[in-house]
Amino acid sequence: MTKKQQRSEVVKRQTEGSSKRAMSDSTDKTPALHGYELFLESLKQQIQTAQVRAAVSVNAQLIELYYSVGKAIVDRQEQAGWGDAVLERLSKDLTVAFPDMKGLSQRNLYRMRTFYLAYRQDSEIFATAVAKIPWGHNITILDKVKDPQERSWYVAQTLEHGWSRAILELQIESGLYHRQGSAITNFSRTLPASQSDLARQILKDPYNFDFLTLDAEAHERDIEKSLVDHIQRFLIELGVGFAFVGRQYHLDIGEQDFYIDLLFYHLRLRCYIVIELKGGAFKPEYAGQLNFYLSAVDDLLRHPDDKPSIGLLLCKTKNKLVAEYALRDINKPIGISEIRLSDALPASLKGNLPTIEELEQKLSDVSETAEAEES
Repeated sequence: MTKKQQRSEVVKRQTEGSSKRAMSDSTDKTPALHGYELFLESLKQQIQTAQVRAAVSVNAQLIELYYSVGKAIVDRQEQAGWGDAVLERLSKDLTVAFPDMKGLSQRNLYRMRTFYLAYRQDSEIFATAVAKIPWGHNITILDKVKDPQERSWYVAQTLEHGWSRAILELQIESGLYHRQGSAITNFSRTLPASQSDLARQILKDPYNFDFLTLDAEAHERDIEKSLVDHIQRFLIELGVGFAFVGRQYHLDIGEQDFYIDLLFYHLRLRCYIVIELKGGAFKPEYAGQLNFYLSAVDDLLRHPDDKPSIGLLLCKTKNKLVAEYALRDINKPIGISEIRLSDALPASLKGNLPTIEELEQKLSDVSETAEAEES
């Protein structure tokens, strides 16, 4: 290499080094820019919002397409007298025309037809709710719920609470629609109208604790411990908005110790929920005990911005008339519901039963398999 070439190489290396230092200095200074982190976070939120809107838009367009296809099939069948056998031919021809498009199976075309028939008389519920939940959720509701009013209720609840398909199936199979708002309460007399209606809808009767492997002679503490052990499934059964505070929650009143079975806070009602468990039939004195706990929670735990605490008494059985009399002169809001436990099981089988996590995973796997088949 000549001296001229050597000098040229040195200059080149010096220039590259200066450029790298300049870039490094620029990078180092970026985090120090005033307001940069807030600006970056703002852009992230905008992008995430756009992604969500895009996903919702795509889903809505897909649901509207399926509705339109179902309508076209029904219209032609009614006009030309075609039977359902045409769906097989239609599926093959459409698949050839659109080889990359999923959801054109004969089974799915039949579902589109059923989907249109279910909602053609109620365009409002279709536009405001049905078109906004995934196709798999819609099919689950159509397959499992036949009453139009009940079907619309599950559609609205799915949209409001963002239920996964597995949770939606659990709620339908447990008969949530028929249990919601059925507890015996004194809410209309003890709560403001706006809170009373919401609180009444949040409580149900009975509560299904079939996931507990307890025998018929299980006592309060057995039920209580099992519920906490299965807290995720318990929260699903209680409903949206319940936050677990504690079990056997200690209260020191008048230098005496008292213990609340289960204490929750409800995020929508903005109040504490005191739950007492009774292993047998309801007795009037149970309402008095719960009323005492509510007074203590309101004095000791309730924040000035919180609403009045609510009590929920869960017992194995109740006499409706006795329960109503017991609540008549109680000045704190209380609801009374029955609990439904699983049938007695031999001790040898209990250890072999799947956990709730295993069951939920199985439900999720089944849902994913079903959605893949639909495609």
